[in-house]
Amino acid sequence: MSHLTSAGVAGRIEDLYGAPLADLQAHARGQAPGMLSALLGMHGTLALAERSIDFHRVHLARLTHPERQVGQHEVSHLLDGVRRLAEAVAVRDVQAKSLDAVLQSLARVPAPEPSPAIPSPPVPASPLPAPALPCQSAAHSR
Repeated sequence: MSHLTSAGVAGRIEDLYGAPLADLQAHARGQAPGMLSALLGMHGTLALAERSIDFHRVHLARLTHPERQVGQHEVSHLLDGVRRLAEAVAVRDVQAKSLDAVLQSLARVPAPEPSPAIPSPPVPASPLPAPALPCQSAAHSR
């Protein structure tokens, strides 16, 4: 089964938001919780689970090295390591599946295309002067 990795998730988040992950993390710190902060939190949990898997694999490999004796005391360490590895794998699988579903449901909104320049309406012609009235004499008529 192929797993979505934290590196793959980071790339998809960067593609979705059009910025590097570090910039998005800095931006999310100053914002109210939203989709970006949720995605970043899930990414962080996935990355932590991956690091935990790597750590416990190496630890178990040391405990089960062919030249090492496994006594009663080591058995409890082996069982604890196996349990922790299984937990980390379960967390990784759940986070990867959830992130994949969320990321598939999201799409980057294309930048709005600039609207064509609407020519400004023609300036209305200045009103025509009122027609001249026949001349009236300055003298009052009686």
